[in-house]
Amino acid sequence: MLDIHPLIIIVIVLALAFDFINGFHDTANAIATSVSTRAISPSHAIMMAAVLNFFGALVSTGVAKTIGGDIVVGPISQPIIIASLTGAIIWNLLTWKIGLPSSSSHALVGGMIGGVLIADMEGVGLNYMGIGKIVIALVSSPLVGMIIGFLIMNIMFMIFKNASPSKVNHRFKKMQIVTAAAMAFSHGSNDAQKSMGIITLALVSGGVLQEFEVPLVVKLLCATAMAVGTSVGGWSIIKTVGGKIFKLEPINGFVADLNSSITIFTATLLHLPVSTTHVVSGSIMGVGAAKRIRAVRWGVAQQMVMAWVLTIPCTAVMGALCYLLVTALFE
Repeated sequence: MLDIHPLIIIVIVLALAFDFINGFHDTANAIATSVSTRAISPSHAIMMAAVLNFFGALVSTGVAKTIGGDIVVGPISQPIIIASLTGAIIWNLLTWKIGLPSSSSHALVGGMIGGVLIADMEGVGLNYMGIGKIVIALVSSPLVGMIIGFLIMNIMFMIFKNASPSKVNHRFKKMQIVTAAAMAFSHGSNDAQKSMGIITLALVSGGVLQEFEVPLVVKLLCATAMAVGTSVGGWSIIKTVGGKIFKLEPINGFVADLNSSITIFTATLLHLPVSTTHVVSGSIMGVGAAKRIRAVRWGVAQQMVMAWVLTIPCTAVMGALCYLLVTALFE
């Protein structure tokens, strides 16, 4: 039987808790559009998202290797990982409480940056090239989602310009279920890997694993934690994403989900962690702007952008403070 240090066990528990919170925090990404247009009932949408999140989480480990290997240089201590996860969890719970969509990916990266900087341990440092690659993916993906969403929606308007709006929306309401399912699968394929990466990093740093390969049991645990979290649902964020950015119709929701799922799964195949929250919100803004610039509630969008900008520095501070607390407790 493996001799696992108690601190590694704490990391595993916190990583699964982060995954669980990520599940209900980001449920809105997969189902907000289909629920807001009444294409599917909330309860059915959440269960569908939970199942597909689980299977999506099992398709790859490339993002996990990016999270575990591209942020930190050198052997990282368990207290740093514990502090990073704790800071990210606190931020996710705060933003969930006020119904503000924010990025779990940003929160995790910020927490790790803060923990490493405050630790100032010999042989451990930040991989600025790796962090730069991750930040570029996080920043560019919502812009890509917005631009492509705008273009696809305009193409849709051209194709169906002479069709009856009611008939078009009736057809797309059914098709929304398919794109919502694709969105849930792609969400699981990218987001669950972040916890896989953290747990595997802890196992390597603790000497339990000799190389960075995600064990099957870690995949199953993270997939299950995210699926269970998704089944709880994040209703306040669902309301924000589904209705407060732009009043969605079925054709808008179809385009937003299709665009988001393709963007996120492409990032997964490229081993890049992206914020599903940012991508979906960007897609909705692009789709809304295609109908009419003023149709988008830019005040709500501005609040969300502020949360995105503040997440990494705020969670870096939280990660640093949590590291001081953790080291004080375990000294």
